[in-house]
Amino acid sequence: MLNFCSLYSGSSGNSLFIQTEDTKLLIDAGVSCKKIENALNDINIDPASIDGILVTHEHIDHVQGLGTLSKKFNLPVFVNQETLDAMPKQRDKISEKNIKTFKISEKFSIGDIDIKPFSIPHDAANPCGFNIFKDDKKISIATDIGHMTNSIIKSLEESLFIMLESNYDPEVLRCSSYPFTLKSRIAGPTGHLPNEMAGKTISYLIKSGLKSAMLGHLSKESNFPELAYQTVIDELISSNNNLDSISLNVASRDIHSKILEIK
Repeated sequence: MLNFCSLYSGSSGNSLFIQTEDTKLLIDAGVSCKKIENALNDINIDPASIDGILVTHEHIDHVQGLGTLSKKFNLPVFVNQETLDAMPKQRDKISEKNIKTFKISEKFSIGDIDIKPFSIPHDAANPCGFNIFKDDKKISIATDIGHMTNSIIKSLEESLFIMLESNYDPEVLRCSSYPFTLKSRIAGPTGHLPNEMAGKTISYLIKSGLKSAMLGHLSKESNFPELAYQTVIDELISSNNNLDSISLNVASRDIHSKILEIK
């Protein structure tokens, strides 16, 4: 068994849940501890049963509830040293015994899950995505990507499922109320991934066995779920992909997704 659920996803907060027979993990805790508790309870998961929280990077929309959640339920936090050092407010809430540091590109295990972090281009201390392995199944989490690289593509290959950023539409971003500096940051090489590139990435990964994808981390101001979905579909069609070969979903900002069973 390998299950995935997006609890929260978007520019206002992110937290993902992964489950096997023996192990339960969160990736990021970017909303309040209470909200994460509520979402977990809603899918019949006891927050105290979580075996660890993986951290992608230190931005507030990924760690807002991290320290409180770890402290309240005595949960281990798996984080690279640079990211840990960049979030002192969260670090100070986590007991020393619950801080587990990893190095990017080095595999480690939690319960019956193997995890391999990989670097991503984003304006944070040492941001990463994650490959998750269980038996012969691989899924990948890749958000907050300023631009797609060959290295990331290689990390994503042979995934059965990916949670992939589809943050903004360039035209909607251009017309948004964001100040010019923020628009430049979002569209820059260490900002976020646009819908079209998400579509091109998924189109390419279908060739290596991708069966299911969820678009995540959508901007509230510079995107719409329907637009992200349709842009990716248009890319798949233009690349002559059979739409029946891929299941495509869009993660909600405030409502958890269905629990996806990765087969």
